[in-house]
Amino acid sequence: MNLKLIHSMSVISIDGAYGEGGGQIIRSTIALSALTMKPVIIKNIRAGRPQPGLKRQHIAGVELTGTLVNAEISGLEIGSTDLKFVPTERRGGHFKYDVGTAGAISLVLQAILPAAVLSPEKVHFKITGGTDVSWSPPIDYMKNILSPMLKQVGLSVHIDQEKRGHYPRGGGLVNCSVESTTEVTPLYAVKFGELEEINGISHCVRLPAHVASRQASAAKTELSGISPIVKIYEETYPKERDTHLGPGSGIVLWGKSDSGFRIGADALGDRGKRAEIVGEEAARQLKDEIGVGYAIGSHLSDMLVPFLAIATGISTIGITKVTSHLTTNLWVNERILGVKTHLSGKMGEPGVLEIEGVGLTSTQ
Repeated sequence: MNLKLIHSMSVISIDGAYGEGGGQIIRSTIALSALTMKPVIIKNIRAGRPQPGLKRQHIAGVELTGTLVNAEISGLEIGSTDLKFVPTERRGGHFKYDVGTAGAISLVLQAILPAAVLSPEKVHFKITGGTDVSWSPPIDYMKNILSPMLKQVGLSVHIDQEKRGHYPRGGGLVNCSVESTTEVTPLYAVKFGELEEINGISHCVRLPAHVASRQASAAKTELSGISPIVKIYEETYPKERDTHLGPGSGIVLWGKSDSGFRIGADALGDRGKRAEIVGEEAARQLKDEIGVGYAIGSHLSDMLVPFLAIATGISTIGITKVTSHLTTNLWVNERILGVKTHLSGKMGEPGVLEIEGVGLTSTQ
């Protein structure tokens, strides 16, 4: 794209304090800017937080997304409350990035995946950081819930974890490859359908193997009443071959329906938190979400919005619980894409979302 043309385009201004006013609005804005190749400026970043401005984990997603679209970026420093992002050219190829310590790799993926699907060629990311950290989806969630659901809108995203990284040291390693596509197809996913089976991964590193076993066993017991098939893989490492930087554990569960939909839940271990509590916590969350009867889980809904917003046609999804992340993401999509949306359901309750996609393609 011609740089003179870019600089002559009007810059879209986003209030970073809108809605939940956290990292979600940054990730969504940058992702959509890279998708549409429209320049944006974000003001009042995290204005209402005890420590306003950008943090290291926010910078990571902006930097890597910027590399993907050869963006000119200003204000990209810790503590900055204003950020300008000007994409100039879509790119494909191989990219390597270190988030730093235990910064969440999944949150970086949320920022870069929308732009990556419309790249002119296949994109491969090799990212170092945190795979299982608080306040972010575990990498197993991204691989086993998000990725299969993206396949339903015609997208091919493969996520593989080479090494786990827990707070505070991180050191996890994830490979992600994204096939380029010309357009995104709409999604109709209102009712979940009949539950066919439940799968999961229970892991522990730099800890005795029984931690993962106890997490899995507690989850199976809790879930036995809603599914005849509960398969949970236990991921453990012998002490002499455990090269992870620090201890940690967690479990990710997902239910699969006869309609091909997946709803997931997760829980992290912590010092002083019994393994059984971890397994029960994730299992109860999954039971609650599946029990609603809608197809899209509360943690997945906001991640799907950017893809549905650029789809060619109208998408309709049933959401187990409306969240502030979802409503904030919808606002950003309406502001940047001009997409029309209709959400029924109050905050914290089930709802149905209709999105009239703008039909954005890789040639636009």
